[in-house]
Amino acid sequence: MSWQGQLSIMVRHLVNDLDETNYKYSDSRIEKAILVSSFLVTNDADFSNNYNINVEQCSISPDPTDSDTKDDAFVALTAMKTALTIIGSEIRSEASNAISIKDGPSAIDLRGVAGTLTVLYKDLSEKYNDLLTYYIAGGSIAGQAILSPYAPAADFVSRTRNDYDNRGNYFRY
Repeated sequence: MSWQGQLSIMVRHLVNDLDETNYKYSDSRIEKAILVSSFLVTNDADFSNNYNINVEQCSISPDPTDSDTKDDAFVALTAMKTALTIIGSEIRSEASNAISIKDGPSAIDLRGVAGTLTVLYKDLSEKYNDLLTYYIAGGSIAGQAILSPYAPAADFVSRTRNDYDNRGNYFRY
């Protein structure tokens, strides 16, 4: 399966467009959003592959989902960025449709739809930024370099942890 198939499925899950009989977004729109987002992702981070992204030709070269050039970080970041792009456009559309109508005891209020999408957008944005930071940091554990066995704080922790025996007597190694 090419990048069009794999990334499209991932994006559709992130934006909750899963009804195959009645997709909200066409395959063409999803693919173009993926291409635009992948271009933006290549500006956010450096990847092991040098990607050539052509929006007009609808191509990414090399294919990031191909077994020879597989790049899971690029795929994950692109899927998240595409979902952000789509949800952002939905917020703009829903914000222009935000109305409140009251007629006697009846009321229709569509102002909350954009608010709910904004919460989703902020959550996805935070996850994208965390994923990007994790990738740029090389997948390392935060603070690992600071609290290594040879750091000054590690010496203090090892000394204070075992300075007393089981009878409460202070001893040195």
